[in-house]
Amino acid sequence: MRNDDVKKVMIYRLGSLGDALVALPALHLVSRAFPNAERRMLTNIPVHSKAPAAAAVLGDSGIIDSYQDYPVGLRNAKALLRLRREIRRWRPEVLVYLTVARGRKAAWRDKLFFRWCGIRRLVGVPSTMELQANLWLPSIQALEPEAQRLARCIAELGDARLDDPQSWDMRLTEAEYAAAASRLRPLDGLPLIMASVGTKVQAKDWGADNWKALLGRMAAAYPGHGLALLGAAEERGISEEVGAMWSAASTLAGPVVNLCGELTPRESAAAISRAKVFLGHDSGPMHLASCVQTPCVAIFAARNKPAVWFPYGKRNEVIYHKTDCWGCGLDTCVLQKKKCIASISVDEVMERLAKVLPPVLEIQTSSR
Repeated sequence: MRNDDVKKVMIYRLGSLGDALVALPALHLVSRAFPNAERRMLTNIPVHSKAPAAAAVLGDSGIIDSYQDYPVGLRNAKALLRLRREIRRWRPEVLVYLTVARGRKAAWRDKLFFRWCGIRRLVGVPSTMELQANLWLPSIQALEPEAQRLARCIAELGDARLDDPQSWDMRLTEAEYAAAASRLRPLDGLPLIMASVGTKVQAKDWGADNWKALLGRMAAAYPGHGLALLGAAEERGISEEVGAMWSAASTLAGPVVNLCGELTPRESAAAISRAKVFLGHDSGPMHLASCVQTPCVAIFAARNKPAVWFPYGKRNEVIYHKTDCWGCGLDTCVLQKKKCIASISVDEVMERLAKVLPPVLEIQTSSR
């Protein structure tokens, strides 16, 4: 069957905000490859309030037409049979496999399941070690980004055009831009700095004291700039506490707005698109900034391998200290006391920020 004749495509992609965003070039490629097909995403609905579901990230953009829930860790026989019935009832002709690599055994198990569901053509199942791994790229002396691995898995569909900004387009609406503009009205006319200081993962948290010191230094270096703080509703308190340092540090500092919990993920992307720079942890908001082409200064723990989950693009500054325990994968780090991210200094972040957004006033090196 020719791609143009395919009427229904199921896309298997688990995860939340960042996972959906790094898959955008692959999703746009699927859209181009099957122009006449309805596209349904088989995905999980995250239980954590700080982890928006794919439907909240992609919205009514037309990149995905509908969603079907797939509970993570599904092993219940009755539930599997129910899911199989639902998939068979919809009758997809093609399955595009875009979920995170979980080993060859899991890939083969998934392949058998989707065949059992009656799907004849499977694209992108990472059944080899080469497709499971993020390859080492000698040209940049780093591992390939996850977006590039996904594109490689479905290369039979064509070029994912990773370096084309259109491949990262979330197709934000005028209403979403208007909602963001309304919330940012106190900063109208000012150059905008966007920051997200919270995180749902303890091991990724740079710490309130570091953020306070950084924003104090930034307020002095960037007079006349406005600051907007972004995050989930649960991060409103820490953002309020940290943001107070911006106003206290300099009489020339612009106003601060705390947007935590006030915007949807897509409205957040619209707000970030107005900023000169985004600062934050390895997080969903960081990937939103990358998608809307706002330069990032990203503070990374070494819990994951370097470069795989970095914001895509050459305009970003990523700070990652490769300590001896790198790649641990821990959500909570007690034994090593988060020494990877704790070793990142305020001075280092200020220096990287200056590469993206030159300071208005000379930066004074602190004693930290």
